[in-house]
Amino acid sequence: MDFQDKVLKCIDCGSDFIFTAGEQLFFHDKQFKNEPKRCKACKAKRIAVLGAAVPGQAPAKTETRTTCSQCGKETTVPFKPTQGRPVFCRECFQQKRQQAAIA
Repeated sequence: MDFQDKVLKCIDCGSDFIFTAGEQLFFHDKQFKNEPKRCKACKAKRIAVLGAAVPGQAPAKTETRTTCSQCGKETTVPFKPTQGRPVFCRECFQQKRQQAAIA
């Protein structure tokens, strides 16, 4: 399929922006049905307001203090624990991982 650059109008600021042939190929490969509605600047603003991850930037890390389900030591984990699921400190997690690799 042969794609050509297209000029689209941003729904937020009303300015024209180019939907490149490469971007169209990407959209086609991912089977996206809709063309972009916002220019890059307005899309970045919208992402910042909504708190979503910005491409090219690392997402903010979540650190949660909790107690290890196995040894009872206080630890931090890089996620929000799910109720009813065990949470392990680094040492207990490594032990579980090694035991699983042996079995």
